[in-house]
Amino acid sequence: MKRNRLLLAAAATTALLTGATLAQAADPPGKGVTIYMQMGGNPGEGPVLARQTGAAAAAKALGVDKLNEQFSQWAPEKMIEQFKQAMAAKPTCIVIMGHPGSDAFHDLVKQAVEEGIVVTDGNSPLTPLQKEFGTKGFGYAGVDLYAGGSLTANAMIAAGHLKAGDEAMVYGVFSQAERGLSEKGLADTLEKAGLKVDRLEITQEANSDPSLAIPVLTAYVQSHPHLKAIGTQHGGVTGILADVLKKAGKKPGEITVGGIDLVPATIDGLKSGYVSATLDQLLYLQGFFPVLQCVLTSKYKMPGLSLNTGAGVVTPQTIGGLVPLIDAGIR
Repeated sequence: MKRNRLLLAAAATTALLTGATLAQAADPPGKGVTIYMQMGGNPGEGPVLARQTGAAAAAKALGVDKLNEQFSQWAPEKMIEQFKQAMAAKPTCIVIMGHPGSDAFHDLVKQAVEEGIVVTDGNSPLTPLQKEFGTKGFGYAGVDLYAGGSLTANAMIAAGHLKAGDEAMVYGVFSQAERGLSEKGLADTLEKAGLKVDRLEITQEANSDPSLAIPVLTAYVQSHPHLKAIGTQHGGVTGILADVLKKAGKKPGEITVGGIDLVPATIDGLKSGYVSATLDQLLYLQGFFPVLQCVLTSKYKMPGLSLNTGAGVVTPQTIGGLVPLIDAGIR
């Protein structure tokens, strides 16, 4: 019932934006619209499920003809390949993720736009492309990455009573163009508070399968006896950190942990106290809004719009009421 009300509210919002109600229109706004959409990792996994749910809800509410989901295991090179496959199908719109960076995407996006395909972005920004192609519908739905990382760091500092001189480690994809701004914001903010921060790069293997990072991180924790905090902005990695600390012989709260997203293992980590704070980036909206953008641009010639979905952090004190919504694939 809650989900049905959410769908109705979304449809009503869309009607207001387009200036026509679905009931008054001869056809739904999305009729004739075909979308290829990059979802990220693997179907149904924690950092992906709410995005899938949001995209499917928008497609249904708007009457989109076809929504084609693409999954990349977070591999940037696969995202580029998926864009080429989508462009060959000549859809109405392609929704991409910014992990490969603007340089890698530029010529392909330019070609697609010249062919009349709407292109928009979610989850990780492509600011130069948004500036160049914004009038053609290139928008962004996702977190202000640096600010999101900084917000997570401040929540960690507060939760763990961290102070100048404390040792911290930030584990992330620092090398991934704008995507790496999340971890940079986190690490920079900890350093500005006086902490000694070690920046550790996630390999592509661990990026695709975070379980591969468990022995690496466990060994790191055991070899750094004075470590006070671990931060990441990778949803899958956040989910394994409680297991890492258990294997390293640490008790809940002994090391302050800050992460991102609300995968099942992260929820367990919050409840047990192993995870101190996790950034809530409202993945449902990162699914819903790009589909809406595709329809608004293709049918009503609207330019690209920006939505900052970095709403705040979830802590052990606030997780309880969100669990039913997370289980439903909405939060």
